Amino acid sequence: MNLYHDNKEWMTRILDLLSAHFGPDVEFVIHDLTLDYEHTIVDIRNGQITGRKVGDTGDALGLQVIRGTIENDEEHFFQNTNFTQDGKTLRSSTVFLRDKKGKIVACVGINEDITKSVELEQYLHSRNYVPVPGSMDINEGRGDVNKILDYLIDSAQMMVGKNTSIMTKEDKLSYIDYLDKRGAFLITKSGPRVCEALGISKYTLYNYLDIVRKNKEQAAD
Repeated sequence: MNLYHDNKEWMTRILDLLSAHFGPDVEFVIHDLTLDYEHTIVDIRNGQITGRKVGDTGDALGLQVIRGTIENDEEHFFQNTNFTQDGKTLRSSTVFLRDKKGKIVACVGINEDITKSVELEQYLHSRNYVPVPGSMDINEGRGDVNKILDYLIDSAQMMVGKNTSIMTKEDKLSYIDYLDKRGAFLITKSGPRVCEALGISKYTLYNYLDIVRKNKEQAAD
């Protein structure tokens, strides 16, 4: 009895389904581990990801499992990050299949090429980094007014919850009101910093500041 050959039809159809659904950036591979380990691949889709084809071999993980060096712990083999010799970053998962006697006789592997998404993630993080709420210490700038102002400006943006480039007038009024209540404008040269952050002129800043202060006066009456 051979697990792969006895179940080849439905295993092939499953790989047909997976490869059609997930597209060319995900490799699906079936290994028949009853064969010589140098030639275990019996079915593979999108093999260009790892550069393998039917008749090629597996990896060091399979050898260790077959040898019994490490136990078949499925969680250990899910969502692993690997790197190919040509520079790809892969997210990989492998499940090992046993026969009725409990012997490992086959495995199914998934290798997703996440190189582009990792690069995009790194680019976006470098361009759009926003501090995580609660990650800033209100005392971290103690003794340095520039750091205090940085803290207040970051806090104002987090309070509004938008990138300054898409803030409405009302958003900017809330932003300025937040800074005013916390004494930001008592810091020398805070005006130009806030103007730069919001993309507004000095005239507009003072106009907005006048509006928020008049609103506070009216609310107090």
